[in-house]
Amino acid sequence: MLIVNCQSSIKIKDDITVYFDPLKVEANQDADIILITHTHWDHFSKEDILKIKKKNTKIIGPRDIKEQALFMGFLEKDIIITKPYQQILQDNITIKTVPAYNKDKNFHPKENNWLGYVVTINGITYYIMGDTDALEENEKIDCDVLCIPIGGTYTMNAKEAAEFANKLNPKTVIPIHYGLVVGSKEDVEILKKYLNSNIEIVEKITL
Repeated sequence: MLIVNCQSSIKIKDDITVYFDPLKVEANQDADIILITHTHWDHFSKEDILKIKKKNTKIIGPRDIKEQALFMGFLEKDIIITKPYQQILQDNITIKTVPAYNKDKNFHPKENNWLGYVVTINGITYYIMGDTDALEENEKIDCDVLCIPIGGTYTMNAKEAAEFANKLNPKTVIPIHYGLVVGSKEDVEILKKYLNSNIEIVEKITL
């Protein structure tokens, strides 16, 4: 089961419960793993992390999460610092990290080593892109479900997102990163217009 909460906040509940960039989540204290793409406020919300954190929750992210993760009470052994092009096996799921950055803007610099995640759970591969432009080095990623930012300004826009998704050709595309800071439902319609007809689009609902 996949749930999109707000902005780029995603929850996958299977044998284990995995969150990506939790924001405006319910207080369940049910997270087995929390994956953070980068440390902007709408992706690294300490308030929301504490709502879902339990005793042995693992948190995974770029190097700049570590100090705050320790402050929030994560044990050193439960903090996994990573960078692009790494692979982690955690709780029987495979997590691959890929680059996420802006090519011609300064909001998400490449040198920060911020992240997208390709996660395989029970035979389904999810690519959660993080805040990024359409990057040539990520065009060969094989995934079943693609969670892609469409809001523009800080990420690719909806037309660019459709063109990128068409290259990956997943079964399902879920638009994210719109409707809170930038982007609107109109961007979803643009995505639909340019997305190949064989790709299902799912809008912020449970799969």
